[in-house]
Amino acid sequence: MTTKSTAVSPGAGVNKNIILAIATTTAFILPFLVASVNVALPTMGRDFNMEAVVMSWVSTSYFLAIAIVQVPFGRLSDIFGRRRLFILGLAISTLGSFLGGFATTVPVLIVSRVLQGLGSGMTFNNAVAILTSVFTGKERAKAIGISQSGTYLGLSLGPLFGGFLTENFGWQSIFFVSGVLGAMLVALVFVGLKSEWREARGEKFDFTGSIAYIIAIASFMYGFSSLPSLTGLILFIFGTAGLVFFIWWESKTPSPIFNVALFRHNRVFIFSNIAALITYVSTFAINFLLSLYLQYILGYTPQKAGIILIAASLLMTVFTVLSGFIAQKIESRLVATFGMALDLAATIMLIFLGNSTPLWYVILALAIYGTGIGLFVSPNTNAIMGSVENKVLGVASGTLGTMRTAGMMLSMAITMILFSVFIGQAEITSIYYPQFLTSVRVGFGIFAAFGLAGVISQMVARNTDRTRANK
Repeated sequence: MTTKSTAVSPGAGVNKNIILAIATTTAFILPFLVASVNVALPTMGRDFNMEAVVMSWVSTSYFLAIAIVQVPFGRLSDIFGRRRLFILGLAISTLGSFLGGFATTVPVLIVSRVLQGLGSGMTFNNAVAILTSVFTGKERAKAIGISQSGTYLGLSLGPLFGGFLTENFGWQSIFFVSGVLGAMLVALVFVGLKSEWREARGEKFDFTGSIAYIIAIASFMYGFSSLPSLTGLILFIFGTAGLVFFIWWESKTPSPIFNVALFRHNRVFIFSNIAALITYVSTFAINFLLSLYLQYILGYTPQKAGIILIAASLLMTVFTVLSGFIAQKIESRLVATFGMALDLAATIMLIFLGNSTPLWYVILALAIYGTGIGLFVSPNTNAIMGSVENKVLGVASGTLGTMRTAGMMLSMAITMILFSVFIGQAEITSIYYPQFLTSVRVGFGIFAAFGLAGVISQMVARNTDRTRANK
């Protein structure tokens, strides 16, 4: 790729290779932490005597925090500078990592996960927006493919190193390693990223909409994850009403944090975002559930479970890179749709997991799932980011990030509801293995239904405006 380019902001020169390296490293760290923690969850659960639902919240709190910040901070970055918000997010995430390493109680552990989520939401948003600001046309598809391969490299190495670190140095070491990586990335940004991007500089920030969004999304997500309890139902209804109010408010305010017009007049943007939401609802809990299944039902150690889970992540890494090149010759919608169809096939396979399912069957399902995600993510992201103007790249990135995070959160919330229904307020011990296995099967059945809806949504996301995507 070209080494240098004309500045994106006044008087500033940018080195594309450095920006690509920073975006790829950022994309690596966040999923590395998620995948590592997932493998360590059974060990953490035993250390803290966590109930199944509480254990799920160690993952869920992280994604709830990301969902809260992505839309408002996407708008803030367009106004005040993407580099500035990127660095702030890195600092918060790094602080959360070190706090998690020193956690001795469940509340402190969950607070550390919230801090990691807040920082991660700010960081990942701006990495994608900066990358889209710098790379254009066909070059953008390749850059997004390369950067997002970091995501799946993190998912590949996360289970392996997470299992190794947990067995040999304790689960706390995962947080310390993530903290060190975050600190190193902060240093790299200060040295290698001098430019600033503020295409919406001087525009007003919608505080009313931001507060409404934060309260609504937090209530909606927490309420959904707490169903079928009465408190969960009340919060879910309140959150739903809050989101309706938020959309109404954003359609009226002159400087919205969420550009409703993007959904009214941009077919590519709306259906590709819906497809992203559904994809993550239907697939994200796969690694979480299989990590527990491999350790609880099949009796593997955390390290061996991590090695098995690599099958999906390695193929995600490879096909995320390849899909960026494939999408230059085949319409992105078709590539992404085929990827979603593969994910649907893998989810259907996992419905039939049992007490003595052969390992090759699990690995085959993981391989199909990994290939599907790899083929979906890059074309979907390129279509979304290429369909909007530069001044709303932060908002577009925040919207996509929110769809992705909301999908992850809803996927985990469905899992938590199933745990609550089939296992109840109990630690997952051998006596509850049958109930755990039932919740896994039912979960994959629900995810397969979502997957089918996602395939249909991606199919109708025809690129009726290719002009912007090819700029």
